[in-house]
Amino acid sequence: MDFSLTSTQVMIKDSARDFLSRECPLRTVIKALDDSETGFSPDLWRQMVEMGWVGMSLPTEYGGVGSSFMDVATLFEELGYACVTVPLLSSVMLAGRTILEAGSSQQKAELLPSIGNGSRILAFALTEPDYGWSPEFVGLQARSEKGGYVLNGTKLFVPDVQIADEVLVVARTSKGDSPEKGITLFRVDKNAPGLSHRILAGWAADKMNEVVFKDVRVPASAVVGPVDGAWAPLQRALDGATAILCSYMVGSMQKLFEMTNEYSQNRIHFGVPIGTFQRVQDYVIDILNNTDSARWTNYEALTKLDEGMADASLAVSTAKAVASQGFPRSAMDAHHVHAGTGGDTRYGMYLYTKKAKTYHSYLGDAAYHKKRIAHALDLSKQVPAGRGSARP
Repeated sequence: MDFSLTSTQVMIKDSARDFLSRECPLRTVIKALDDSETGFSPDLWRQMVEMGWVGMSLPTEYGGVGSSFMDVATLFEELGYACVTVPLLSSVMLAGRTILEAGSSQQKAELLPSIGNGSRILAFALTEPDYGWSPEFVGLQARSEKGGYVLNGTKLFVPDVQIADEVLVVARTSKGDSPEKGITLFRVDKNAPGLSHRILAGWAADKMNEVVFKDVRVPASAVVGPVDGAWAPLQRALDGATAILCSYMVGSMQKLFEMTNEYSQNRIHFGVPIGTFQRVQDYVIDILNNTDSARWTNYEALTKLDEGMADASLAVSTAKAVASQGFPRSAMDAHHVHAGTGGDTRYGMYLYTKKAKTYHSYLGDAAYHKKRIAHALDLSKQVPAGRGSARP
């Protein structure tokens, strides 16, 4: 496989790097995004819409750009490099592409253009207090009643609810002979009676929410895709979004490497740069190795997704397992080298550490994806499927 960037991808990378370095330096990210109540800048979102970034991953027939996964990944690497938080992943890559995979022709035509032009923002709600990314952990109940459905349950660690218009909810409508059966998707107005949400306190990179459904009534038209049969198309969307999330993580790791390498050359101790010390060199090299491992496994996954290869899901899980391990390790190594400087909020490195902690488990941690790999390789008797081992 040839993983070199095309001329289009080089243009995306260069233009994104230029825009983000100008509009989103770390001090702006800290003040306008990380320290704000919503973690969202409407002005930044508007500019990204105008640049065509929001609709990149959606087909042209629905007003999108029709870009490849690798094209979109090139953009997300730069977003990760700048540590910018925007609802592109949740609204477009998760909710939007799930609608693309599962929705009817009418639903796609109605919803995707407004998602692609940024005027409609969706949150994506799958995980619950019994945390896990596989279907057996979907417990929120949707009961059929009077031509519609009544939703009861709680979703946990859901990004972007505080700024969303609607929530795409993964719910259980029946119990089948396997966990994959009985899963249904619902589009729910964020302000629907009985729905409440709150931002969770803690050291998370994004504003994570608890969303509680108490007798939330929705019409039958709120169902996206087949009743009881949504898991298969949902999994296809999850694979694509996971690979794109890995790209963001790669970009963040690249920035951690550059920050740490530069600091090791400029910080003088005992009359010499600390980069001359072997242990410091070990940390810097470990960050670089983690970054390269995550980048090349991710590029393989993206290429297989673009080419529709049968083992694309396996490649995605490999990439996420590598990134979920490498990103937190890289952040820890960077702090070892920076010492107290790394904890200075004005310096901004803590933003990447928060991302590393959050994205380690978001869309499945390394343990979850290794189990998924084992099943793909028909090793299921040795390794049972299940939840990831950590929460965001």
